[in-house]
Amino acid sequence: MLTTRDSPGPHLLLAQVPLTVSPFINLPASVTLPYTYKSIPNSLPQSVLVDPTNPEAKPRYVFSSTGEHAAHPDEILASCQSLEQHLKKTKTEAEKAIKSWEESIRERELAEKRRVAPGWLDRDEKLLQPSKAGSMSATRSQKAGSLLDSVSADQGSSSLPAMVPRDEGDELDRAFGGLDVK
Repeated sequence: MLTTRDSPGPHLLLAQVPLTVSPFINLPASVTLPYTYKSIPNSLPQSVLVDPTNPEAKPRYVFSSTGEHAAHPDEILASCQSLEQHLKKTKTEAEKAIKSWEESIRERELAEKRRVAPGWLDRDEKLLQPSKAGSMSATRSQKAGSLLDSVSADQGSSSLPAMVPRDEGDELDRAFGGLDVK
């Protein structure tokens, strides 16, 4: 029934036009609702993102994959920055520890080298010169008459000092003093 806004009844001209039904137009059918359908309430419930005890707090809408933890993106960003600072601090402390460890190794090696060759590392000139053996050890070695200590014509003419064999007893006497045991 066709009506107008002004009159409650049908319009006279429109009532005279016959209506035809087209076979190409399908009118919509009524929708059947499922049994689990629940109607929407007239008012929306309170937001789950806002904490009712602290409404001024930022909403936590980023959830973990398990759904147990929720956070705001600013909180996540702040925790990432604090983790980065902690890692940088740990890295610098570890580098300092490694450097001090390497330095202590270098110092121990240097001390060992100085113990083996005292004065060698402390001077700029690196030329070793032999020192003359003590007169006491020279007289004892000459008395022994070793073949190695004998002076030949070739050795006597050369200006190189003769090698003195190592005498452990002599070295002990120099270190601890002579006991004059007879």
